[in-house]
Amino acid sequence: MDGLIKGILDVALGQDDDRRNESGPHQSRDERSRSSWAEVVSGEQDKGGEESHAHDHSHGRHGRNQWNAEVEQSDHRQEEWEKVDSRPPRRNQKITQGQYETGEDSYEQSRWSRKEDDESNNDGWETVGKKTPRRTHKVQKDNWQGYKRPPSEQEFSDEVEIGSTIEPTEEELSDLSQACNKLWELDANRLIPGKDYEIDCGEGKKVFQKEDMAGGSLFNWLNEDIFRRPTFSRFCSLLDNYNPNAGCKEVVTSEERQEQAAFIEEISRTAPIRYLHKYLSSKGIVSENYQDFKRTLTSLWFDLYGRGGTSGSSSAFEHVFVGEVKQRSEQEISGFHNWLQFYLEEAKGRVDYQGYIFPRRRGETPDSETQLLTIQFEWNGILKSVSSTLVGVSPEFEIALYTLCFFVGGEDNYVQLGPYSVNIKCYRFGDRIGSVFPVSEG
Repeated sequence: MDGLIKGILDVALGQDDDRRNESGPHQSRDERSRSSWAEVVSGEQDKGGEESHAHDHSHGRHGRNQWNAEVEQSDHRQEEWEKVDSRPPRRNQKITQGQYETGEDSYEQSRWSRKEDDESNNDGWETVGKKTPRRTHKVQKDNWQGYKRPPSEQEFSDEVEIGSTIEPTEEELSDLSQACNKLWELDANRLIPGKDYEIDCGEGKKVFQKEDMAGGSLFNWLNEDIFRRPTFSRFCSLLDNYNPNAGCKEVVTSEERQEQAAFIEEISRTAPIRYLHKYLSSKGIVSENYQDFKRTLTSLWFDLYGRGGTSGSSSAFEHVFVGEVKQRSEQEISGFHNWLQFYLEEAKGRVDYQGYIFPRRRGETPDSETQLLTIQFEWNGILKSVSSTLVGVSPEFEIALYTLCFFVGGEDNYVQLGPYSVNIKCYRFGDRIGSVFPVSEG
């Protein structure tokens, strides 16, 4: 009886809890994950590496290293594979920058309020509705260091044979839609859903809805052999060259310029880019000299220009394929229209897929076979309320498609891409690409 009374008193006074805490506090899995995630986005994990490479740290590169701490850390170790594990819980990241103007994407972006994370201690209870952990993925990076060498010291794929399929017809020359559809047909590197990758679109939502309608990641898996394809591999090696903060001046090293030149050289050997040159040169838009044409492509996509009031802070490649963070009253994502960038960032836990946006027409719900998606996601806790992307297409196809629409089309370019009716929105900054992206007309 005395023991029973003592036990009741212990519970009432909270002494039993105190003893449990004193017996060895155990940090929950979520708390440990949050700690490591905070270290990643703040750059804490890479401090040692940053100090040993202090000569690289101009303002632009410092921001880029913090954003890409995981990528650069593995590069310094010269690992053959980068292993990316299940996504950690999301944390909002504050990115300090000066005031700058909004720029484009008003067509896509609507007013939104970022979801507040409220992940308090669960006191041992399992939280309902958490995302299912994604399986481990491998990204082959053994060739990436070699891409930084001068192009003359690198090996490239054989050039495609010049045949009748590369020559634009009179109908294609007079009809942009037919020309774009021809590029779709020429994209021999386009992936096949279910064979090369699998996506799970989850549930749909309207643009203004804040709740997460996706039970897991967008990508269930991607065949790792994809990263052995030369144009894919070279494209991916470019993605970590940028500071995503709009308004921050970019610093481009000589090695990065060599990566750019090598990427253009690689894609210039493919059918979509060969067709693009034939098309534009026949109209007198670009030089018939192929070397001059490659320089035109390099300049169009990689030359820096001002965005947000800062000169040299952006480029067409960075905005369209990598994505940028801009700020008015609160942070927003602009650009970021490439599926490979989405896959890699999602695999690292930086992207949280929120669901697809309801299509305009009923009965056209996207599924695992759909290759034109309109979606919502968060990038490092910052919302992209509506974004569209072509899934599984090759880098050379996107470069060719968007370049063609820039030179030949207008702001709205209603074209057919295989089974998809698409409006390629193209915004210009003078003679530069401000932004370009697909919008489903279905």
